[in-house]
Amino acid sequence: MSYLLYAVRLLFTVYSLMLIIRIFGSWFPRFQQSSFFRFVAHYTDPYLNIFRRFIPPIGGVLDLSPLLGFFVLQLLERGITYLLLLI
Repeated sequence: MSYLLYAVRLLFTVYSLMLIIRIFGSWFPRFQQSSFFRFVAHYTDPYLNIFRRFIPPIGGVLDLSPLLGFFVLQLLERGITYLLLLI
């Protein structure tokens, strides 16, 4: 069971890092053109778009949806971790 718990935590950590890369990468137009950034955006934008429906960018510039995204991701990680510990 500990391997499954480790794998779940690792997946959440990797996805959180991808979200951070997506957020900071959006500040650098040249980086946005790289294949690595497009890869990250491909996997993070669908998740962030869920929250963008509730929190649209302020002034079309400041996107606060990742804050809610990180919060929900933390809740999911804790919930799944708790369930795995019960098994």
